[in-house]
Amino acid sequence: MKRSYIWITGFVLYGLFFSWYTSFEEPMTEKEISVVLERAKSLGRSEQNLATLENFMRTDTGNDFIMVNLLDMNESPPELPATGPGASASDLIAHYMEHMYPAQFKRACHPVFFGQSVSNALDLSGIEGAAHWDQGALFRYRSRRDVIEIATNPAFNERHDYKMAALTKTIAVPVEPLLHPGDARVLIALLLFSISSLIDMLIFRRPIESR
Repeated sequence: MKRSYIWITGFVLYGLFFSWYTSFEEPMTEKEISVVLERAKSLGRSEQNLATLENFMRTDTGNDFIMVNLLDMNESPPELPATGPGASASDLIAHYMEHMYPAQFKRACHPVFFGQSVSNALDLSGIEGAAHWDQGALFRYRSRRDVIEIATNPAFNERHDYKMAALTKTIAVPVEPLLHPGDARVLIALLLFSISSLIDMLIFRRPIESR
C-alpha cells in the first residue's frame, strides 16, 4: 500500500461528508417563499405563525443554524389516539420524535445537546411565567429550507400536536452560530486526521535501529 492512499482516502471521505453536511444553496427565492406560505395556509397555520414563518424565510442567509429549545413538560397530558390512556409527556414527545429524527438525519440535521434543568432561570427580565423549564435542547439544521421541508410536511402537522400536548409551555428560537467549536465538520476532520495518522504510523513507521 502506498502511503498517499491513506491520506487520499481520508480526504475523499471528508469531502463526501462535508458536501452532504453543508448547504451550498442560495437564500430562499420569492417563488419558494410563496409556495411555502400557501402550503402553510392549507395546513391551517395562524396569521401570526404565517407572519413569523415569512420573516424567517425572507431573512434566509443560506447558512446552517441551531434551534434553541426550552421545554416545560405537562404532568397531565391529554389522551391522544397514538399514545392511548395513561401516556406520559415523554411518551408523547417520543411519538413526535419518531417522525422528526428520520426527517432530520437524512437532511444532515441532528440534536447537538440535550439536558435536564437543574434550577429555575437565574436571569429573567421582560417576560412572565418563564422562570421554570424542565429541559433544554439544541438541534442543528443544515439550512432553513431543510427545517421548512420538515415543518410543512402533513405528517409533521399531525405529530406536532403530540409535542404541544406534552408541554405546558415551550420556546424554540433559531440562532446562527458565530462561534461553534463543536461543529461536526471540525470534529470529523480531527477524527479522520487522527485515524489516518495512526494507520500511517502503524504501517509505515521505521523500526528503531538497535545501538
